[in-house]
Amino acid sequence: MATKMTQSQLVKKLAEATGTNNKIAKSFLESYASIAIEETKNNGLFVLSGIGRLVLVQREARNGRNPATGETIRIPAKKVVKFRVAKSVKDTLLT
Repeated sequence: MATKMTQSQLVKKLAEATGTNNKIAKSFLESYASIAIEETKNNGLFVLSGIGRLVLVQREARNGRNPATGETIRIPAKKVVKFRVAKSVKDTLLT
């Protein structure tokens, strides 16, 4: 089983790819994440070029079922964040 990439490993790869040091790469990564969160919160959408997009979606209230008791319950409306993968990424990963 493959191991997942840690934040430190990502920072190191970014630093190597851009020819900067780890501190600058980590600062860039943190800034990018902050901008993505702020833009998604304000505009409901943030495009990560070449990867996909973060989309803020309003879910309507609906009826659900308590799995323990089988009782019908009302699930309130709420906002959720969805990530939509870019077509080019899907095509590359799934072929």
